[in-house]
Amino acid sequence: MGASIMGKRRPSLSADQLGFSFDAPKPAREAAALSGMDRIVASGISQALTGDGRSRWEISGKVSELLSEDVSKLMLDAYASEARGDHNVPMHRALAIIAVTERVDILDAWLRRIGVSALDGDEIKTAKLGHLQRRLAEIKLEIKEIEKTAMPIKRERK
Repeated sequence: MGASIMGKRRPSLSADQLGFSFDAPKPAREAAALSGMDRIVASGISQALTGDGRSRWEISGKVSELLSEDVSKLMLDAYASEARGDHNVPMHRALAIIAVTERVDILDAWLRRIGVSALDGDEIKTAKLGHLQRRLAEIKLEIKEIEKTAMPIKRERK
């Protein structure tokens, strides 16, 4: 990633990658498709921490409580630094940071890199609604096909 005029690096995960999208993500299959993912994760952690109204000490306390293990403010600082490749965040801690900061948009951006997407809470109802509507359309089509040849059932008793 290139540096800006002021010498500060642009985040590897930009804000325009965080909005919800109905576009199907493309699976990462080509060589180097996930190159730089460590910086993207660090950038997401940084944005989650910066965008939260609490201090990093408060967030580290909540993450530690959630995981039942010590995650210090200094660890959060290291995880949020794109320049510190030797301090990559373990997945369970990254997920805990996302849970504590409620930044599902960041998790979704990470997941889209491998070809999947995240839904949060009631968003699942919206996905289910779409699924049921597709099933209903299939059933209606099947009914139309059967109606073309179906005859009323007439049973005569003798």
